[in-house]
Amino acid sequence: MKIYHNPRCSKSREALSILQDQNTDFEIVEYLQHTPTEDELKELLRKLDKKPKEIIRKGEAIFKEKYQGKSFSDAEWIQIMVENPKLIERPIVVRGDKAVLGRPPENVLKLF
Repeated sequence: MKIYHNPRCSKSREALSILQDQNTDFEIVEYLQHTPTEDELKELLRKLDKKPKEIIRKGEAIFKEKYQGKSFSDAEWIQIMVENPKLIERPIVVRGDKAVLGRPPENVLKLF
């Protein structure tokens, strides 16, 4: 298992706690420090069964300043997330060929 985690985010910390309670092995990826590549994001989106715009954090200042109200292709949204990882919704938890957004954190339990 793998969690794309931001330690400053309460929902991300809650999801991490749920994983720890499950006594399972998992890897923590602090995605603001280790930004997923374009290919990694495509794979995450496939596992989430979501479009790029569905995992964009629309409340972030950078979204409001630069991207709100504009249209971009899926490929462009992916590139925007690579350049601005703060825009990636968190946490994302992956197990095998499936992934969930940890909002609410209890969504993580769907992977067990």
